[in-house]
Amino acid sequence: MKSILSHFSALALATLFTAGAIAQTTVQTTTATNTAGTITEFSPDTIIVRSESAPQPIRYSYSKTTTYVDETGAPVTLETVKSGLPVTVYYTRVGDQLVANRVVVRKTTTTTTPAAPAVIEKKTTTTTTEEKK
Repeated sequence: MKSILSHFSALALATLFTAGAIAQTTVQTTTATNTAGTITEFSPDTIIVRSESAPQPIRYSYSKTTTYVDETGAPVTLETVKSGLPVTVYYTRVGDQLVANRVVVRKTTTTTTPAAPAVIEKKTTTTTTEEKK
């Protein structure tokens, strides 16, 4: 009886250890973050953005689930996304890749330089008359 009980105990412990090993899961923490900049290249699998805060352009991959919207949140077509546009890219880091989840296309801002001040030239003529006495 002791022999059967010890075999049963050994089998039960082996089953517990195996179940514990199978039940272990790996938790991967992803952090969503964003970068604002200007698109320098837009190809079928990557978006390259030059940011004022980063010395080198940043390369993002994207997929069919990546959404493209304007500043109000309205969807924009993929055809409108092109080089030269200011964007904010929301992305997650997966391994050593940055994967774009959402791209917000911002309005193009143009910097206007103030016009040179107008020069108004006025000519004044002064006439002096003397009275003779």
